[in-house]
This record gives sequence, structure tokens and C-alpha cells, in this order.
Amino acid sequence: MKSSAARVTGLREVMDIRQASDYLGISPDTLYKYASDAFIPAFKLGNRWRFRRSRLDEWMDRQSGIVDEEQPKVVRPKQKKPVRGVRAVTRRNGAAKVS
Repeated sequence: MKSSAARVTGLREVMDIRQASDYLGISPDTLYKYASDAFIPAFKLGNRWRFRRSRLDEWMDRQSGIVDEEQPKVVRPKQKKPVRGVRAVTRRNGAAKVS
């Protein structure tokens, strides 16, 4: 008889590519391509892809159009564009003079 800790391994928060592909119902090759293209939320631990179950659930909700109203939306301030210094150019007698 398996212990409860052994049964929980299938429902871990951080999954490898095989566990995540089983969870999502897609092939590991497809999941690897999605992770490499940053289409699906993933991170690398060393040289191996890892997936958080909670992030995958959130991603699936967004992809399917389900919006959770309890979570506040993150509003990021827009970055201001740098202002270029403008030099005044005046013309005198057909020649440009920079001031």
C-alpha cells in the first residue's frame, strides 16, 4: 500500500516536463516547444524546464476566457520615453549656425 506522500507526488506544485505534459494532456515534445517559445508559463532550473501547477491553471483560465474577479489586475506604469535634447538651428545669409 502506498503512503499518502507517494500519492501526492503526482500533484506536486512544481512539475517536470513529463508531469506537466500529463497534467495538460499534451505530448512532452509539444510542451517543450511551447515552453521554448514562451507560449506557456515555465522556467528553467539548471537546463531543465519546470512548470508551476498554479501558473498553468491561471494560464489555462486566461486562454479559455475565464476571468477570476477576486484577483486584482496588475497595472504597470508606462515607461516614459527619453527626451532628446534639441539644438536650435538658425540660418543667417544662407549658412546654418548652431547655437
